[in-house]
Amino acid sequence: MYEDPEGFEYDYPLWRPPSEGDNLIIQATLGCSWNRCRFCSMYRSKRFLARPQADVFAEIDAWGKSWPDARRIFLADGDALALPFDHLMKILEKLAATFPGLNRVSCYALPGNLLRKTVEELAALKSGRLSLFYVGIESGSPEILKRIAKGVTQRQMIEALGKPGQAGIKVSATLVLGLGGQAKWQEHIDGSIEVVNAAPPEFLSTLQLGVAQEVAGDLAHAWPEGFAFQDDLGMLAEQERLIEGLAPKRPIIFRSNHASNALALAGNLPKDKERLLSQLSEAREGLRPLRARFLRGL
Repeated sequence: MYEDPEGFEYDYPLWRPPSEGDNLIIQATLGCSWNRCRFCSMYRSKRFLARPQADVFAEIDAWGKSWPDARRIFLADGDALALPFDHLMKILEKLAATFPGLNRVSCYALPGNLLRKTVEELAALKSGRLSLFYVGIESGSPEILKRIAKGVTQRQMIEALGKPGQAGIKVSATLVLGLGGQAKWQEHIDGSIEVVNAAPPEFLSTLQLGVAQEVAGDLAHAWPEGFAFQDDLGMLAEQERLIEGLAPKRPIIFRSNHASNALALAGNLPKDKERLLSQLSEAREGLRPLRARFLRGL
């Protein structure tokens, strides 16, 4: 266990993927450069800021003394990829010089920011050990993407997901079950299947929709006809339709073990499709227990 450098404090709230829980986190940016998704409250309390390079470097130096053998680093906040290429490259060079055993840098990546980086720039970032992007697909449905104000079309989402692979960078993508509500759930899932099959990420996970009070009005504005939330059986039906429809051209490591999910699933697609569908069938019939509601959360 390593202690924070003396006098050091993160700028909260601080979010990171569950798989980055044991890794060093460096805040290269604060907040989210888009921050308009109607269902997301993660950075509503923050104004987006690209932190001054001198501040980031000083923080890296402090962590270099406190945690010199750090091997994996997550660049926070919402999307370090929003930084200009030269700025981000200098941060990566500083990390490599400070942490001799560093073997992976990762960050969130908005689809819009992936579209603004060239494949050549992404390849250069990969040479600086930035080798994993966490991308929120949320939905592949053209209508749902518009309603949630994701900022990209379905075609653009597919293009964005395909670029990292051309540079040798892996993608861990997420879909949000329930984003179509009860009225549009099939469209939500079918559009998501189209996106994933067209540009399969290395890792795919699902979350279940949860809406904080501060963004409930935004979601209601996007659904003037009214938004009816899916119950657990509806979420399981979405998960089943998703897995049934996925036919990726390369294997995907699939997980639904995030704490928001009613049912934790894990497997490789398409190899484990039938096993996962069997587990979902058991859950829908009440033969497999769901996660207790008091244990769920974001």
